[in-house]
Amino acid sequence: MGSQRLSDIEDISQRRRNQAELAAPRPGRTAPPDIEVIAYSAWPGTDPKVRVRVYRPAGSGAPSPCLYYIHGDGLVPGSAGSDDAKASWLAQAVGCVVVSAEYRLAPENPYPAAVDDRFAGLRWLAGSPHELGIDPDRIALHGSSAGGCLAAATALLARDRGGPAIAHLMLISPMLDDRCPTASHGTNTGFRAWSRGANIQAWQAYLGKVFGTDRVPAYAAPARADDLAGLPPTYVDVGDLDLFRDEAVDFAHRMMRAGVPVELHVHPGGIHGGETLAPEADLSARVRSYRLGALRRALFAQPSGRPSPSAQWSG
Repeated sequence: MGSQRLSDIEDISQRRRNQAELAAPRPGRTAPPDIEVIAYSAWPGTDPKVRVRVYRPAGSGAPSPCLYYIHGDGLVPGSAGSDDAKASWLAQAVGCVVVSAEYRLAPENPYPAAVDDRFAGLRWLAGSPHELGIDPDRIALHGSSAGGCLAAATALLARDRGGPAIAHLMLISPMLDDRCPTASHGTNTGFRAWSRGANIQAWQAYLGKVFGTDRVPAYAAPARADDLAGLPPTYVDVGDLDLFRDEAVDFAHRMMRAGVPVELHVHPGGIHGGETLAPEADLSARVRSYRLGALRRALFAQPSGRPSPSAQWSG
């Protein structure tokens, strides 16, 4: 990690600069040449406007499955542009359209700004299949770290509001519980990628005055949801040395008990964001292969006898 000091948030402006430095293009992280990137200044009906980028493999047919990509970085820094190479790579590797967009960051824009932006984006996707060339029955949500928080929250909102339908939910080392209650919050915090202190600071920035109270809603911190039934089939993975290990595993187990199909992986030796920090490591290659396999199965193999996921939502 060098001197980038990404394990804490001593100064928000500096943290954002450090995050941008880490995400800057470097050898091995450039976008594939056969991906068409379409930039939108905003999707209709959002206020304030948010920037959108659509990644489409060259020659892909329509309608294509769609992966709604939600960037991470702790709810305070980060941008869709900082994950440009990741989104392009997913579009190529999975063979689907990937849509990535900005969301408003804390503390300038506390909850519910980011969740509102994510849900507005989902509605835009599901309502624009012809414009985007996508299949509204095959929309998956993908979120890592803070993006996992927003992906889970968006899935809860879609369930409770009757749509749009989500075919699959992928949560990568998800940040789910503002209470930081588990053992892994105390033991897995020494790897300079994301500390318990930074995690608390991020939740404080995001939740504002309700931080530390019982008034935090499940749409802000999905681990607080009492009922997880009705969520889409979900893939969860986390490293066993990740700060978020216990809350991710607990969330997966609770979904299973609620009847949600879940694929759960806990990777020995994995730290938070390790596959990005050490992309050539054997573990990183295995992690990527598991995720790609899950996405391909979810988006290209509709199980027989199951209803279309968008059958109950009309836009």
